Amino acid sequence: MAKEAISISDAELEIMKVVWKQRAPVATHSIIEAVAHKEWKRTTISTLLTRLVEKGALSAEKQGNSYAYTPLITEKAYRKAQTKNLIQTLYNGSVRDLAVSLFEGGGLSEADIDELRKRFQL
Repeated sequence: MAKEAISISDAELEIMKVVWKQRAPVATHSIIEAVAHKEWKRTTISTLLTRLVEKGALSAEKQGNSYAYTPLITEKAYRKAQTKNLIQTLYNGSVRDLAVSLFEGGGLSEADIDELRKRFQL
């Protein structure tokens, strides 16, 4: 399985977002502080970090009594893989059907449509 195609739960994704936001390895205590609003126990966060390391999404380096985590997949690559998966799973691989769904569902504002037209010179 390609690293970008790693299955990441919603809770794990919250951790990944914290790590992706940093430009350097992130210490455990920094991650705990960043997700404090979730009111997760320290053991829950440790479990999520362990799972992400086991899945190959993060690397962990021991630093004193703690660890520092570095992403092994980029946010851009992960998003791209998840978008491909969404299109394949829900729209049978049809980008056109996804676009139609967004247009019909009101998911795109006029500004979004104008931006797409400019970007793709439509």
